[in-house]
Amino acid sequence: MANHNLSIRKACRWFGVSETCYRYQAKLSDENAFIAQKLVELTDDDNDWGFGLCFAFLRNVEGYPWNHKRVYRIYCELALNLRIRPRRRLNRHKPESLKEPTRPNQVWSIDFMHDQLFDGRTFRLFNVIDDYRREGLISEPDFSFSGERVIRELNRLLEYREKPGVIRCDNGSEFISHAFTRWAKELGIRIEYIQPGKPQQNAYIERHNRTVRYSWLSKHLFDDLEQVREFATRWLWFYNHRRPHTANNGRPPLLAA
Repeated sequence: MANHNLSIRKACRWFGVSETCYRYQAKLSDENAFIAQKLVELTDDDNDWGFGLCFAFLRNVEGYPWNHKRVYRIYCELALNLRIRPRRRLNRHKPESLKEPTRPNQVWSIDFMHDQLFDGRTFRLFNVIDDYRREGLISEPDFSFSGERVIRELNRLLEYREKPGVIRCDNGSEFISHAFTRWAKELGIRIEYIQPGKPQQNAYIERHNRTVRYSWLSKHLFDDLEQVREFATRWLWFYNHRRPHTANNGRPPLLAA
């Protein structure tokens, strides 16, 4: 155009370029920078989150109307993609899928996790979820749990929540004790034990345990149980009210329709 004194229209026609495309100037650079800032903040605070959880949080929790393609483009430009090395998998028989609950308090799943304090002492984390919306109900740490202690924690929960029809658990000594089975029978709660060596039969709580492990339990060293208890309480509130869950169409358990 400068050398031959041509107009934009003629130059674009000669080179087969859209004049609209040539004249286009991006107008959303400030907003794109804001989106980038939000993504960096999310992945810094929760570095186990991929794009799906980040976008679900921005859309369903924060209420931003941004298109997923636009957010994903910025996400990739920032090189925030989680690079997960694919594992070689063996061909196995697909286990029978769990039945999806249709209402709250239909099925609760319970399980234990193990970890260590800074001084090397081992503690256990007792987790309880409602399978309907994957709502976290209990995340209680202690050095040991007996059947009576499990009953005490569940009774505290039943003070403000309707009792479940079924409790799904493994064959741990706390769950097969006479005290626990007698307590469930008196309340009319059916205990559904999974087969030994078949954790996929309790998949909802196993998936919850994985989230707990990668979201905070493996990220921090705690000095004492009180620190663990305080952190677990705050995280459980965040999990139920703020953290998107794919089982709820990208909404937190307590915000799911």
